[in-house]
Amino acid sequence: LHVDRQVSGCSDHDGEETYNLDGEEMWVADFIKREGVEPQPPFIDHMTYRDGTYQQAEANQQICKTNLDVVRTAMKDFKIED
Repeated sequence: LHVDRQVSGCSDHDGEETYNLDGEEMWVADFIKREGVEPQPPFIDHMTYRDGTYQQAEANQQICKTNLDVVRTAMKDFKIED
């Protein structure tokens, strides 16, 4: 049984997009260099992600930031109960 996981998250100033297999990072978006990185060790059969994966990661970040703004607006007047 393998665990395949995509992690995507954002804040006002930062973002993250990774693909993991069994707890190992297989692909990471480097938003500073504007490219995908495949930090796989040399002793495994290298797995390459398809073209467009980085562009999809950038699109996911825009969606995340839009959703973050929507939630902030919706929760602006939400009263926290003690």
